[in-house]
Amino acid sequence: MIKSVAVLGAGTMGHSIANNIASHGIPVNLYESFEQVRETVKDRIKGELEIMVEEGYFPEEKIQETLANITLYKDLEPAVADVDFVIEALPEILELKQDLLEQLDQICRPDTILASNTSSLKLWDMAAKISEERKAKILIAHCYNPAHLIPIIELSFFGNMSEEDFNEVRDLFVRCEKAPVKVLKDVTGMVANRLLHAQAREAFYLIDQGIAEAEDVDRALMFGPCFRNATTGMLECADMGGLDIWYAAEGNFFPDLADNKTPSDTMRKLVEAEHYGIKTGKGFYDYPEEVKEKATEDFNRRLITQLKACRNYLK
Repeated sequence: MIKSVAVLGAGTMGHSIANNIASHGIPVNLYESFEQVRETVKDRIKGELEIMVEEGYFPEEKIQETLANITLYKDLEPAVADVDFVIEALPEILELKQDLLEQLDQICRPDTILASNTSSLKLWDMAAKISEERKAKILIAHCYNPAHLIPIIELSFFGNMSEEDFNEVRDLFVRCEKAPVKVLKDVTGMVANRLLHAQAREAFYLIDQGIAEAEDVDRALMFGPCFRNATTGMLECADMGGLDIWYAAEGNFFPDLADNKTPSDTMRKLVEAEHYGIKTGKGFYDYPEEVKEKATEDFNRRLITQLKACRNYLK
């Protein structure tokens, strides 16, 4: 059983992964080389936990218990030297991850399992510099942002790792109330992001073509397919609706659906104008400075409501 974990990187994904694991009673060594990030990360986690307490997901004592389970490190070697499992959450730069994994191969125990939270890089590209022995102890463990609120964890099982080691990692995340997805082939985007961007391509196409405005596209998703998909998967939905009906509908729909190979024109124009969404104050929607913090908090509170609703499915 995995009893100790190191998370590498305390940024957007890393701090949230550490929050999730530590809040379920597992000690976490959180490594961050940048002093400013390291000095503020516990306050950031504390704020996220306070919202979960306010929403009735955790008792208040969970805040201090979680923070006590996180030990901060400015140096890599002491953070990883004696843990069972290491997950890196560094930026999506191949060379950076290759060099880090090479270091970990040398300083971690031989039995330590290594994982990457990458959302876009291939496992074997990242593992190019590690030993053959360590390649039997490495996998992708991909969370969705924010990792402490969205239950999915995608775990690669590409034939390099034993079933026993894979199950140890899977069991760790089940203990952390995650819903593991076992991915059998090394494809770009794994499973969840491929499904997400297939849906996003059509959503952006509807905007590009002037078929509906952003608010109505989002409303159609929230109160239509995404409402149902929150508790029922796409394939089960098809079974429930009748495969004969779905087969006939897809024969009508597919010729007319978006099949573009490049991103949305509307999104391209927003990016070229440096409108990146909430972080710049404008995207498909406007986020004046005075509402940015509240918009983020409201977003997280809605996710906590969904998390509470599906908690029974995670047991």
